This record gives sequence, structure tokens and C-alpha cells, in this order.
Amino acid sequence: MVDLLQGWREEQRSAYLYRVLAQREPDAELAMMFSKLADAALMQAQVWQHKLSAAGYEVQAYHPDIRTRFVVLMLRALGPRRMRHVLAASKVRGLSAYGTKRIDLATHATPSQLHEVGGRHKMPGSNGGLRAAVFGVNDGLVSIACLVLGVAGAASQASVILLSGVAGLLAGAFSMAAGEYVSMRSQRELFEYQIALEREELALYPEQEAAELALIYEARGLTHDEAQKLAGRLVADPELGLDILTREELGLNPDELGSPWAAAGSSFISFLLGGMIPLLPWLLNVSEHALEIAFGLTGVALFIVGAMLALFSGRNMIYGGVRMLLIGAAAGGLTYWIGSLLGTGT
Repeated sequence: MVDLLQGWREEQRSAYLYRVLAQREPDAELAMMFSKLADAALMQAQVWQHKLSAAGYEVQAYHPDIRTRFVVLMLRALGPRRMRHVLAASKVRGLSAYGTKRIDLATHATPSQLHEVGGRHKMPGSNGGLRAAVFGVNDGLVSIACLVLGVAGAASQASVILLSGVAGLLAGAFSMAAGEYVSMRSQRELFEYQIALEREELALYPEQEAAELALIYEARGLTHDEAQKLAGRLVADPELGLDILTREELGLNPDELGSPWAAAGSSFISFLLGGMIPLLPWLLNVSEHALEIAFGLTGVALFIVGAMLALFSGRNMIYGGVRMLLIGAAAGGLTYWIGSLLGTGT
């Protein structure tokens, strides 16, 4: 009974949000798609309502809960595009239409095999490991460099600098790893829950799911007949249909939901690698000019990290390296100055 009532409420909530989206969406085609998706959600809610009635339970009129009202408030303030991820968590479909161009049948061939679906849109490192690694190196480098410079400004003893740096390095690495794990685990659980809902709906009412998919393809530029035929062909195979619905309605790649352990491990190791660079003179027991060497090593590493980030983003590598170097130098210089003031005060 609880599951039936929950299914009815979810479809009613989706219909309510679709109506608001249709009112707020400036694109006429997308607004029409959301309006039709609202009608489809109400039809699916009727399926749950019939099941509830058969079980002897009569549902009352739907009233949006506090969370839904808050989502609507944010939607009206920020607009649909900025609220895509929040809306996806509220079982709103068709949001992938925001991230793609209109379909041109002359250049966009229909997928014929499962692995071809969404293949053009795959990006390297989408499992979160590469992202965590890049930011882990950068965070470790900057934070530990600032910590070392701040301590060095307050106290010149090598043992104090080394102890503070190692403690900060380990604390930062474990904190980054734990944060990445919790973040990626929560994200994956949300995605798995949404895919499970999609699988259940596809089994309960495949015709309605095909109709929803057709609406998305119509919003992308297909004619009504073309969209209906394409959606029908795709949903006819349950596994392929679930894969397509996951990609098109949820905007997810079911093969790349992200690994919490990969993100945590990449973050931990990369933070350690980045944070060890400014600590190298003290780790190697360099007795003279340790601070200057640390500053030089950190500067070179900052430039390399900035250049690599620019390479991934398609920007000028020299500009990216210099920008990262200047930002790191400003942060380190300010921290050293504050440490010197604290050291002088004591």
C-alpha cells in the first residue's frame, strides 16, 4: 500500500512540476513538451490510483509538500536550466533536451546497437576519478604550500615546519578522500534510485514511457510520426529501452555513474602527491635555503598544473600556467605575511 501511494504521489509531483516548467520555459517547443509530459504523468498517476482503489484505498486531492514548493520557488527564481539537477532528483524527465541540439535526421543516424547510444557524448574521466585527481593535486599543492609558508613565517624551526606540514598533509588527504567518497556515493545512490524507478515504470506502462520519449524527440526537432516510430522501436526492447530512457529522460549514462572508491582513492593520492612538493626540502632534510627551494618547487608545480588544466579546457597553456602561478603566489605570500605577524606578536 505504501509503495502504491508513493508511486501516485511521485507522478502527481512530477505533473505539478511539469506544469510550472511549461509556464516558465521561454522555448515554445520545450514548454509544449513539458505540458504534454504533465498530461502523461497524470495518466500514469491514474494507473497507481486504480491500483490503490482495487486495494480498497481512496486517494485524496494532491497537495505539494514543502520540498516541492521550495523547488518551485527556486525554479521561478533561477529558471529551469539552472535547476536541472534538482529537478532530475524530483523525477522530472526530458531535461536532457537542455544539453543537446535539435536532431537532424540527415546527419544523426539512429543507433543500431546498445553501445552506440550516447557514444558521441562520452567524455574521458566521467567517472569522477580524473576530476578528483586534478583538483586533489591542485588543492594539496596550494593548501600545504600556504600552510608551510604560514608556519615558516611564524617559526623558522625545521622540525616545526615539517611536523605541521605532515600533519596538514595527512589531514587534508583523508578529508579530501572522505568528502569525495560521501559525495560520489550519495550521487550514485540517487542515480541508481532513479534508474530503478525508470525500470519499474517501463515494466508497468511501456506505452506511456514510449510516449514520453517521443515527446522529447519531438522537442529535439523530429516530426510527430518520426518521434513515435523511433520511440516505439527503442522501447520495444526492455534493456535497450531502459538504457535510452535513462539517457534521454534522466540525462544519465548508466555505464558511467561514478565510482566512490575511485574518486576517494584518486583524491587521496593526488592530494598527497601535490602536498608533498612544498614539503620536499624538509622531507629530504635540506639544511640551507629550504624555504626558497620550497617556494621555487611550488611555483614550478603551480605553473605545470595550471598549464595542464588549460590543456584540458582548450585554453592557452602559458596563460593558464601563469594565472595559476600568480594565484598561488598571492595566497602563499598572504599566508606568509599573516604568519610573520603572528610570530612577531608572540
